[in-house]
Amino acid sequence: MLPFLDKRIANFIVIILLTFGTFWWTFVIFHLPLNMELVWVVVAVRMLSSMIFFQDYSLSWSKSSAKTFLLKSIVYILAFMIYMPFYYQVVPFSLMVSELLTYLFLLNFMIYFYNFLINRSHVEKTKSVVIYGTGKEGIKLEEEFRNSEYKVKYFVDDNKRMQKRSIDGVKILAKEKLKRKIEDDGTYDLLIIAMPSANQERIKEIYERLGTYFKEIKILPTLDEILREKDFLMQLKRLSVADLMARHPQDLDKERISGFLKEKVVLVTGAGGSIGSEIVRQCVQFNVRTLILLDHSEYNLYSIEQELENFDHVTCIPVLQSVVNREDLGKTFDRYKPQIVIHAAAYKHVPMVEANIKEGIVNNVLGTKYLIDTAIEHGVEKCILISTDKAVRPTNVMGATKRICELYAQNIPSHDTSIVAVRFGNVLGSSGSVIPKFRSQIEKGQNITVTHPDITRYFMLIPEACELVLQAGAIGKGGEICILDMGEPIKIVDMAKKMIELSGRDDIEIEFSGLRPGEKLYEELLIYDTDIHTEYDSITVALPTHYDIDQLNQDIETLMESDDKLTVLKKIVPEFEHKMNR
Repeated sequence: MLPFLDKRIANFIVIILLTFGTFWWTFVIFHLPLNMELVWVVVAVRMLSSMIFFQDYSLSWSKSSAKTFLLKSIVYILAFMIYMPFYYQVVPFSLMVSELLTYLFLLNFMIYFYNFLINRSHVEKTKSVVIYGTGKEGIKLEEEFRNSEYKVKYFVDDNKRMQKRSIDGVKILAKEKLKRKIEDDGTYDLLIIAMPSANQERIKEIYERLGTYFKEIKILPTLDEILREKDFLMQLKRLSVADLMARHPQDLDKERISGFLKEKVVLVTGAGGSIGSEIVRQCVQFNVRTLILLDHSEYNLYSIEQELENFDHVTCIPVLQSVVNREDLGKTFDRYKPQIVIHAAAYKHVPMVEANIKEGIVNNVLGTKYLIDTAIEHGVEKCILISTDKAVRPTNVMGATKRICELYAQNIPSHDTSIVAVRFGNVLGSSGSVIPKFRSQIEKGQNITVTHPDITRYFMLIPEACELVLQAGAIGKGGEICILDMGEPIKIVDMAKKMIELSGRDDIEIEFSGLRPGEKLYEELLIYDTDIHTEYDSITVALPTHYDIDQLNQDIETLMESDDKLTVLKKIVPEFEHKMNR
């Protein structure tokens, strides 16, 4: 109780002294003797207001906001209107108004001043930061930086009306004026792009205009992520190459995807991999009824199962199983009766498959054949096969195996099951992509190794690619190879340069190691120069390739039994030109 009593007494002392002071001052100005009866009435009213309305004894002055001051002002004005009629004949009305305004000004000033003394930063400001964006996120960041080693030098905003203003004494500049300031002052430490809703093109434009003027650039995540996290500054993430090079489809039809997946039983193979796990997350967002997570990696399966354990609206069933075990696959389909199957399980790492040709063929070709056959046997509504741009005029075993999978999906009599293959390029940040490798090399202080200065690849973010996979699955009627729009191919060496720039290190160089076995300089998405347009610009359909299914089954059987598997691969896929680089 003692702290309670101390704070209340202190609060009452402030009210008494401040009220006596303001009355004395206003009576002096109006050349009138001080009316003690009026003073004590006003003191009593303000004490009661303090106890009943504001509970000032429990209020933290150091955390007070403008809302607190506004509420105080309204209550005091209302109280003034109650007691004023009893004294307007004793003292001038203008005197009473002057006293009230003076009291409110001094009270708020005292709280502001106390707030400033308590909350002012005791940390030495040794670094400079510029905040791009003057929305509520940017303003919140400026508040958080007050108690850090960073000094907020400027805000930046593209709105010309805002550029003539300031926020808490921090000027708002245009980009060009900021560049002139930095040229005079020297490089600043940190630029924060505080615009969670900004698209990739906007972020890239800001980076290209201002990137060289800062040692480090960070961005805020989405607003939902911001609101979930209490520590605002901890949400800042380093600007990554994915933020600059990602493809964001403009015609994503989430309503179509939801109609396709909602309340369905969905089986995902390779559910713990980079693509499979994101497919699983998307299925959860689109409210499937049951998710069957099939993977032959215990660790991957455990990881995705743990991630989903708090989603009560979806039943998740982990199945530790390989797609090459046809008998067990059939038992899984018998038991859970999936309506939609998404086949993401595959060996995708080109050099690894080159070093293990037999295993790659068995897993990719035989596993896909078994899965499709089992799906047809059990009357699955739709089976979606995830393919790759490496299946187009393949130069490696992995690409050739995926091309056989496409041929099988297109030509197998599927009865009531719609089979759709979806072909796309590399996804940024997947376990097999170059970004994790480059990031690891940078963190270790090693030079980045790129195979060839002219090598290019198509790239897309994993979430966007997986959403388009589901959208392609939703519109597919059966027998199609849907191709995702990946935009323009990106030179790997340019990506490596940007990652070095973003790291802020100047001790890392790029080394060229030569093309790896089966690797080609340029990837393609179409075998032929024509395609079929769909209702969505982000998805086209490749021309069908006919292959007698009996002959294909016989050729696959020969492939499994043959010791010269490369020759049989070339027979099934005539455009396969195996490159043994180095």
